[in-house]
Parts: sequence; C-alpha cells; structure tokens
Amino acid sequence: MPDLISVAIIQHAPVFMDLAASVAKATTLTEEAARKGARVVSFGETWLPGYPAWLDYCGGIGLWDHAPTKTVFARLRQNSVLVPGKETKQLGQLAGDHQLTLVIGVNERVETGPGNGTLYNSLLTFSPDGVLANHHRKLVPTHTERLVWGQGDGGGLASVATPAARIGALICWEHWMPLARQALHVAGEQIHVAVWPTVHEMHQVASRHYAFEGRCFVLATGLVMRAKDLPAELQGPPAVAPEKYLLRGGSAIIGPDGRYVVEPCFDQEKTIIAQLDLTTVEEERMTLDVSGHYSRPDIFDFQVRERTR
Repeated sequence: MPDLISVAIIQHAPVFMDLAASVAKATTLTEEAARKGARVVSFGETWLPGYPAWLDYCGGIGLWDHAPTKTVFARLRQNSVLVPGKETKQLGQLAGDHQLTLVIGVNERVETGPGNGTLYNSLLTFSPDGVLANHHRKLVPTHTERLVWGQGDGGGLASVATPAARIGALICWEHWMPLARQALHVAGEQIHVAVWPTVHEMHQVASRHYAFEGRCFVLATGLVMRAKDLPAELQGPPAVAPEKYLLRGGSAIIGPDGRYVVEPCFDQEKTIIAQLDLTTVEEERMTLDVSGHYSRPDIFDFQVRERTR
C-alpha cells in the first residue's frame, strides 16, 4: 500500500432526475479525475439521480394526496438505481477500467421481495477490481427525508481494503450518531468519505471532528444544485434567480489532525484533487486511537448487528 495517494471529490451537479444521463456524466468526470492520477473518487449524497432538495425548498410536498408531489416522487423512483442492476455494472466496470475506488451516493429502489417499493439513501463503494465492495443504506433519513426514504441497516457499516487505503463512508447526519461513527472507527479507516447535501458550517464541524476522532483523512463531499433544477411540478422558492445555488457544495479535505488539507469550496462546479500522505494517519494515532488503546474494552462493550434487512 503506497504512503502517498491522490484523491478526488467530484463537486459537479448530476443531470437531475435523469439516471442514464447522470451515469454518463459520472463516467466522464471519473475518467477525467483518473487521467489526473486520482485513485479514490467520491461523489455526493444521492448523486444518482440527484438529492431531493424539493423536500425543503418547495411548498406542498407534505400535503396528503398532493398530485404534483406524487408525480415527482414517481419520477424519482423511475430514475433510481437497482442494486445490483445495470447501473451498478456500469459503475463497477468504470472503477475496474481505471483501477480506482469509486464512492457514489444513489437513490436506491427495491423492486422484489421484502421491502419492495421502498427507496433508500444509499452509498456504494466500488473497488479497483470492479466489484461492488460495500453497499450502505442511510440508517435514519433526516427530518423531511422520511417522506421518500426508508430506514437502512447495519450491513454496510464497514470499510473496504483497497490497494490505495482502507476506505469507509457515512451519509450526512450519521456523523452525529456516535455508535455509527464508532463502527467505522473500528473498521480501521484511513480515508473516510463523508457525503452531505451541502457541507455548511455545522457539517464542516462534524467532518473535522470525525477526522480528529477517527485519526483519518476525510473527504467531505458536498452537492451543487441550482434553483432551476427543482422539479417544474412543484412551487419553488419565491423570487429566487434560476442560477442561484440552493445546494452550495462546500467540499473539503481534512487531515487526521482535524486541519484542512483543502479548504471548503462553495458555489461552483469543480473537481477537487489532492495528494494525501497516509503516514500522518499512523503518526496521529500515537495520541488518540478510539478503536485501540483509547477504547477501554475492559469497561465498554460495542457490537454492530451487521445483517442486511
């Protein structure tokens, strides 16, 4: 495993509510990052086919039997990802062709068996051999998100050993769930992908705390979305310019000492690339290792039910 590793955060908008076009765009952006040397590439929360920001920015979505909301939800379902399915095969091949680790957020739909009809906020990690190495569903959808996503399970609370580093990931407010954090700390991450709609101030606090607590690098990965990309069926925010960013990005890279390697980037589409020195992970664990000498297993018990529902 090399000490120096190049990573990329893709802070670009998908083609909202268009799965095929978004996969094509993700492919192009990943290939560009790979040509620049990236061995780990991260996309934001439910990047395929976009975060349902209309939950917070559009009126009427919580009304019973609201026809415009049902129309938008149906389109979201139709453009969500089956796991496994055609899109996961394409993404796996993309990671394998370029021998990189690809972490990408998706709206996941289930069509058969128990839970069919449910959508999940999921995070998929593809390893350099082209395999879907980890499939994590957000444990608790946050606030209005519960109108569209079901609750996840412990099956994806894991890290992935890759030639570049051991890589794990959590979604948004899971970074304020102490036991979810501990599950990933125990998994021995060197690089952690933290996906958010926007990495605003408190999300920066959570991401920096995670890096310091876990003694790992954090790729705080935000989304960008303009007002014009809200669904036409729903009433958007009044008097807001179409080009105004509603989801502002804020992506950043944070070191295992809690300091920024790359400062937050707001209000632009950009691929953020940096080279990380993994020896700093080992150095910082001298003083704090919450899954090792600082965990006190003689006092505390910790268990994760890893079964997938």
